[in-house]
Amino acid sequence: MSNLADIKILVMDVDGVLTDTAIIINADGSESKVFSSLDGHGIRMWHRAGLKAAFLSGRESEPTARRARQLGIEHCIQDCHNKLHALKELAEKLGLQAEAIAFIGDDLTDLPSIRYAGFGVAVANAVDEVKHYADYVTTRPGGRGAVREVIEYILKSTGKWQQLVAGYLPPSQPP
Repeated sequence: MSNLADIKILVMDVDGVLTDTAIIINADGSESKVFSSLDGHGIRMWHRAGLKAAFLSGRESEPTARRARQLGIEHCIQDCHNKLHALKELAEKLGLQAEAIAFIGDDLTDLPSIRYAGFGVAVANAVDEVKHYADYVTTRPGGRGAVREVIEYILKSTGKWQQLVAGYLPPSQPP
């Protein structure tokens, strides 16, 4: 596990991490997904801390692309059948070493990336093999605040959380 202060980018699988694994296929063939607003606000706070975020999904999905745009995610890699290869390409593109990457996953396809990243995370509902190799296992399941939990853990561990939270507090009143 890297020093958490070295983390520069948070890379997230989508189905099972940002969602609860449900994929809704509507009668017209369109797809729907449910994303946690806790995770979304956490990603915005992550960006406010000056850090990057990326989605890395094995499936192509318009709801994923739309959510990435809503959250200002610059790197939304979809239809990716070798996530480790894509993760290494992203790291090279951004000039980052593995130690600068936090990766959150839930299933076997995420395992190589979890092992490669400086900080590999499994969500609470991940398969056992993924949990075994992760540096951190969330208490919250995917799609239910797990990403927010990881963001808070890293930002609190690096002393950045309190400064971000202070922006939400009312100005101090003189005594």
